Formats: sequence, C-alpha cells, structure tokens
Amino acid sequence: MSWYEAAEEPELVEHGRVSGLAVTGRGEPGGVAYGESVGALYAVMGALGAPMAPLEGFWWVEDERSPFDVPRDQWWWHLFLRLPDATESVDQAREDVRSKVPAAARVQHVTFTEGRCVQMLHRGAYADEPASLARMYALMKDEGVVPNGLHHEIYLSDPSEPDPEKMRTILRQPVR
Repeated sequence: MSWYEAAEEPELVEHGRVSGLAVTGRGEPGGVAYGESVGALYAVMGALGAPMAPLEGFWWVEDERSPFDVPRDQWWWHLFLRLPDATESVDQAREDVRSKVPAAARVQHVTFTEGRCVQMLHRGAYADEPASLARMYALMKDEGVVPNGLHHEIYLSDPSEPDPEKMRTILRQPVR
C-alpha cells in the first residue's frame, strides 16, 4: 500500500522507512507557531527543488486527559513533509531560505520507520475525527494490538478547504 493511500474502513498495514523534513512545536492547529512551522517546511522543500508532498502531523498531549479534553494550545506536534528517497543537501536548502524564513532554522531532516499500523481514510471535518478514531480503536481491540507511537495524520486536502465534505485525511496509529 502506498504511503498516501488508505481504505475507508480501518485496516492493518505495514509501512517501511521514510525520510523527510520535520519541525516540532506546541500550539493549536492553525495558530502562529503552527503556521510559521508549515511555512518553513515548504520553504525548505522548495529550496530543495523536491516535489511538493502533503503535510503530515504527529500529535500528542502531555496530560493524563484525552487529547480532546486538553486545550488545543497545549497540543504538541511534529509536522512532516516526506522527501524522495535520494534527497540530499537539506542543510544547504535550510540555510538558503533562513534569512527570509527564520523558522527554517528549526527544520530537521529525519528518517523513521512507522511499521505496523491501523489506518483509515477519514472524510469530513477534523472535528469529526473522534468517530473514525473510535472505529480504528475497535479494530485494534479485535486484532489484539495496542498503540505504539504517536497519532499520525496525512492531510490529503488543503487544510483551508471551506467545504468539510471535501476534506480527506489519512488517520494512522502505529501498533504492536
């Protein structure tokens, strides 16, 4: 299965090693820090001359409560753009844009293996994700697996899409 494909029902999949650009931060989606970080990722990607990729987010809270009960300004994230496999010169690209995009100084080149995951394609508003996540957790229970890593989202639609019915997001949860 491709990195950017998911069924509309929860499924178990395996994903191998990927690399890309990442920025870590804290704050609400769409907030100032988030926006500056997204801009920095795309500026470095552009300086690399790499094809543009969908924005991805890995989300967590440092709180005992459900993430949906934690104020959004307290959410933590790693934002990620996947790079083609043979990409080099990230350090130079970061330096090339740093004077115009100061947040580019925080962009890192990372590599990781997500491994076994439960994932699905969520259609609709981000606010409706809990229903899709409940379906994913039901599959995890049925399969006898548990979360093993950060909640991962791949934004296949423009995040500023005004019509929630047109929004598509891959929801992915690494498991063991």
